[in-house]
Amino acid sequence: MKKLHYAICLCLLFSSLNAVGQYILNEADKQYEAFKYAKAIDLYEQAYKKKATLHAAERLADCYRFNNDYKQAESWYAIAIKMQGSKPENILHYARALQNNSKYAEAKTQYLSYAAADKNVTAAQKDIWANSCDSAIAWMKNPDPIRIDNYKVLNSAQSDWGAVPYMDGTVFTSDRYADGVTHLKPKKAFLRFDTRIDPDSQLYGWTGNDYLHLFFKSGSTDSVHLFPLKTGTDYHVGPVSFTKDGNEMYFSLTRIPRKITRAKGEPSTINIEIYHSKKDSAGNWSAPVAFPYNKVDAYSVSDPFITADGNTIYFSSNMPGGAGGSDIYKCVKTADEWGQPVNLKEVNTTGNERSPAVDKNNTLYFSSDGRVGMGGLDIYSMAPGGVVKNAGYPVNSPQDDFAFSLREAGGIAYLSSDREGGIGSDDVYKVYEREVPATPVAITVIDEKTKEPLENGIVTIVQDGSPAIKTQTDENGKVVVGLDKDSSYKLIVEKSDYHVNEITGDSIGGKPVPLTKIEMNKEIKLDNIYFDFNNFHIRPDAQASLDKLVKLMKSDATIWIVLGSHTDSRGNDAYNMNLSEKRAGSVVAYLIAKGISKNRVSAKGYGETLLLNKCTNGVSCTEAEHQVNRRTEFKIVKY
Repeated sequence: MKKLHYAICLCLLFSSLNAVGQYILNEADKQYEAFKYAKAIDLYEQAYKKKATLHAAERLADCYRFNNDYKQAESWYAIAIKMQGSKPENILHYARALQNNSKYAEAKTQYLSYAAADKNVTAAQKDIWANSCDSAIAWMKNPDPIRIDNYKVLNSAQSDWGAVPYMDGTVFTSDRYADGVTHLKPKKAFLRFDTRIDPDSQLYGWTGNDYLHLFFKSGSTDSVHLFPLKTGTDYHVGPVSFTKDGNEMYFSLTRIPRKITRAKGEPSTINIEIYHSKKDSAGNWSAPVAFPYNKVDAYSVSDPFITADGNTIYFSSNMPGGAGGSDIYKCVKTADEWGQPVNLKEVNTTGNERSPAVDKNNTLYFSSDGRVGMGGLDIYSMAPGGVVKNAGYPVNSPQDDFAFSLREAGGIAYLSSDREGGIGSDDVYKVYEREVPATPVAITVIDEKTKEPLENGIVTIVQDGSPAIKTQTDENGKVVVGLDKDSSYKLIVEKSDYHVNEITGDSIGGKPVPLTKIEMNKEIKLDNIYFDFNNFHIRPDAQASLDKLVKLMKSDATIWIVLGSHTDSRGNDAYNMNLSEKRAGSVVAYLIAKGISKNRVSAKGYGETLLLNKCTNGVSCTEAEHQVNRRTEFKIVKY
C-alpha cells in the first residue's frame, strides 16, 4: 500500500507541476500577444525552467530581439535552432543576432545556412548578407579616424535618442520617467489592447518603461526637463525636427483615435503619425496639427525632418507603393499646402529606411537595414548626383545607428545608437575627428587549456575617455587595435562557447589572452564556500568566492546555473538533506541580492549523499575533515 500511495502522490505532484507550468506558459503567451515583452520574458523563463520547450525558447528569443538585447537573443536562438521542429526563420534571426554581436564569421555561416533552407531567398539578398559580414570585418580592422563619445550629459539608464539643437540647448527623445509627472503602477499587470481596453497610459508594456517624451536640456545647466509642448496624447512622442529659426517643429507621436477598426479579441496596432506646432510671440507652442498624409489605420509616417526654410519635409513611411518595409519620402510645400509624397527610389530598399536628414549642400543622410552594412540600421549618405555610401566604422556599429543631427558645415554632429558600452538601451553619441593618431598594438587570443590560437574571437578595448574599439581575431588568433597613448583600459575578449575574459590595466600586448571553454553540466567547486556545523547562513569568508561567481554571471550574462550544497555525515540523513537545501537556497538568495535574476539560478541539496572523504556515518573524523564535505558547487545548465 505504501508503494501505491507513493505512486499516486508522485503522479499528483507531476500533474500539479505540469499544470503550474502550463498556466505560466499561457500567461506568458497573453503578455507576448499584447506586445508586453518585458513581462513575457520573466514568465517564459519560468516556464522554460519547468520544461524546456521549443515554444518557450522561440518566444524568449523573439522577446529579447524585440527589445534589442542581442546577446540574450543569440543565446535563445542558438538553443531553438537545435530543437526538433524549429522553423527556418529561427536560423535567420540567429544570424542577425550573431551579426549584432560582431560575430560576423559565424553570422555569415548562418545566413548561408538560412539561404539554403529557404528557396525564396534571392541571390541579391544572399550577397548582401555575405558582403555585409565580410565588409564589417574589414571596416573594423581599419576604422576611420573618428571618435564616437557617449554624450553623458543627456543619457540615462533608459532610452535616449534623436538629439537636435534648439535655442541654446538640445531637444531629445527619451522613455525616462519625467520629473513632476506622477506614475502609478497599473492596477493589473496585464491589459490587453483589444476591443474593450486601451493600452495602459502609465507603462509601455513592450519595454516595461515609460512612453517616449520630448525633453530639453539647456546649454547653461545640467538639468533636463520635459519640453513645453502639450501634445494631447498619453503615449509616444518623438523624434522632433525644428526649422532653422526655431519657430516651427515637426514630430512623431502615437495616439488613440476616436474611431479605429478593431478585430474582436485581437491586439490592435496604432500607427505612428506626424504633427507640427508653431511658436507664438510669447514663446508658447500651438496645439499640434496633423500632417495631411497621416493614416493611422493603414500605415505609419514618422521621423520627420523639416528643412531650414520650412518648405520641404522628409519622413519615413510604410505606406503602400514603396520598395518594402519603411521608405524615405519627401513633400514640398506650395502655397501653404504640402504636395504629394514623393518616394526617393534611389535610396530605398526592400528593407527599412529611417531618419532622413539633409545638409546645406543637399546631401541626404539616412539609416537603412537593407544594404551592405555592419548590422541593424547603418547610417548612409548620398550627395546630389552621387551614389549611396556607408558611413563606415566606428560611425556605424553592429547594432542600430540612427536619429542623427548634422553640423552646419555638413557631416554628422550627433547620432543615436544602442551599441555596446552605453548607459541605457539607446544613447546619444557625439561624433568628431580624432585629434591624436592611434598607436597600433597586437593582441593574441588563445584557448586556456590547449594554448591553441582562437580565430573569430571578438576583442573590445574600452579606454578612459574614448569610445570602445572592437575587432575580430584572424586565423592566428591575432588582432591589431589602435590605442590612445598613456591611457588606462579594459580589455574584453569573447568567443562563442567560451567564458568572457575581462582584463584591466595600463598596457596591452606581450602575453596572450586566454579564454576558458564553457563546459555544460560539469560540477565546479566554489572555493571557501563552507558552512558552520548545523548552520545554513553564509559565512563572511565565503562572500569573496561568491562575489567571483556574481562577476562571472554578469560577464556571461546568458548562463544559467544549478547550485548544489552538501553536508557532512553527522546528524540524521533526512535532516541533512533539508539542511543542504537551505544552504543552497542561501547561496541563491545571495546571488539574487547581488543583482542576478532569480530565473538564472536554481538550488539543489544533496545532503550527505556525495561525501568527498572517508567521513561517513560512524567514522571518527576531525572538524577539518568534516568541513571538506560541507561544500557548495555549481554547474552550468544553459548558456
